[in-house]
Amino acid sequence: MKQIIAGILAHVDAGKTTLSEALLYSSGSIKKIGRVDNGDTFLDTDAMEKKRGITIFSKQAELQFGDTKMTLLDTPGHVDFSAEMERTLQVLDYAVLVVSGPAGVQSHTETVWRLLQRYDIPVFIFVNKMDIGDCNKEDIMSGITERFGSECVDFSAEKNDTFFENIAVCDEEVLEKYMDGGNIDDDDIRKLISERKLFPCYFGSALKLDGVGEIL
Repeated sequence: MKQIIAGILAHVDAGKTTLSEALLYSSGSIKKIGRVDNGDTFLDTDAMEKKRGITIFSKQAELQFGDTKMTLLDTPGHVDFSAEMERTLQVLDYAVLVVSGPAGVQSHTETVWRLLQRYDIPVFIFVNKMDIGDCNKEDIMSGITERFGSECVDFSAEKNDTFFENIAVCDEEVLEKYMDGGNIDDDDIRKLISERKLFPCYFGSALKLDGVGEIL
């Protein structure tokens, strides 16, 4: 069985604790999803966290999905507690960077991205709260690639030629293989992600469990 440590990171109010709860629920680790605004989340147990509705201390929980056992770390998103968040980066195998759909990439999101780059951590991006307001997926994706690079690829899109072309251009060897008429297989994709040459992006709503199964 594979064992990994994954951190959930974000700008404050992007919904990372809600995503953590949704991942735990979808994997069968908890039987009920708590809500930050109700103060009954599985992870935010400190009285001050419940009162303020934010994560102050990093928390961990275990989940199992398929043949993977994951230690999930929910980290503070508020800039005042960045030091607590940064301490967790030293132990991560992977990170899920949560972006708010209505707000897009925010200043602290970029700070977290630079820290993940410094610590050489592979990243998955989850664009949350797509059910709120008038979120335009194409505009959000454009903002992500503008800030973080064309290596960010929409994995919730149709798996057509354009999808594989977007992946192929992330690496010369994979591009050459693709141009020669070969397929891009799962092993190629895994390798690109682990080498930080490819950053899969998913869209959904953690509160409504939309897109949570896909990112798992």
